This record gives sequence, structure tokens and C-alpha cells, in this order.
Amino acid sequence: MKSPTRSLLAAIVAASLSGAAGATDAADLENTLYMDLKDGRVVIEMRPDLAPKHVAQIKRLARKGFYDGTVFHRVIDGFMVQGGDPDGNGTGGSGNKLPAEFSDERHLRGVTSMARSRNPDSADSQFFIMLGDSPHLDGAYTVWGKVVSGMNFVDNIKKGDSRQNGSVSDPDKIVRLCVAADVK
Repeated sequence: MKSPTRSLLAAIVAASLSGAAGATDAADLENTLYMDLKDGRVVIEMRPDLAPKHVAQIKRLARKGFYDGTVFHRVIDGFMVQGGDPDGNGTGGSGNKLPAEFSDERHLRGVTSMARSRNPDSADSQFFIMLGDSPHLDGAYTVWGKVVSGMNFVDNIKKGDSRQNGSVSDPDKIVRLCVAADVK
């Protein structure tokens, strides 16, 4: 027969483990984005350990509805899809430029990274999702997350004209981009 002390200790350990898992789940939801597209939901795991300022900005903008209805203005088959520009042409942003947060994280299929001008400290609101591996981008653009579900929906985004640097006529849109912790 087990002692009451041992049973109580086992119950306390079990309760603390389930509580820790709950805390982890909440943290994961705070660093998870739901990006709804015409074909379905894309789930993006954000990486504040790699790019804390960029993740914070994306969450702030998502919570304001900034990305809702913005288009994927540049889409190059086998390379990447780019969006997050309120002007829809690659020239706009939120007006809050960020310092680069480059890392050793590789630009592999499904990785999310920040678009920028030639100035490394010019990323703002525009981002891209990798459709294929692109090692030439490694260490030169800020990686802030990765698609963990729904990459098939990203693959369905309308492709642009390769002769015009991926410019898309009548582009697909982000229906809604939100932080998972905010979804009730």
C-alpha cells in the first residue's frame, strides 16, 4: 500500500506538470499567427528567440488589423511569396523601421523572413514566406518564424510574372492575420 504522503506528492507533481504544459501552450499561442487565406488557414510559429523586435512588431500590427486585406504583391514560383504592404506595390509599410536581427537560421521552405530595401535596417511590415530553399538569403534577412501548418495554401497563392520580378496582377490577399492567443 502506498503511503498517503507519496500519493499526495505524486498528485502535486502531476498537477504542476499539467500546469506547466498549460503555461507553455499559452506562450505558444502568444507566438503563433493564424493567417487566413482564400483557401484555408496557415499557422506560423514565430521565433522571438531569433528576432524579438520583429516578432513584437508583427504581433502589434496583427492586433491592429494592419495585415487584413493586404495583398501578396510579389510571388515568384519556387522562391517566395511577399506581402504585408498596405500600398500593395512593395513600397509601403507601417512607418516603423527596425534594426536587422540577422541569425544563422536558414531560408528553407516555409520560413518567414522580413523584406527590406538595400539598407539592412529598413524592415518594416513586409514579409515573405519561402516556397523553396534559398541559401543566398541566409544571414542577410531577418528570419522571424516558420509555417507549421497550411503550406499547401501558401503554395496556392497566385504566382506573379517572372519577367516582372514576380509582380502579380489581381493578387491574392491575406483575409485575416491574427495572434492565436487572441482568438476566442
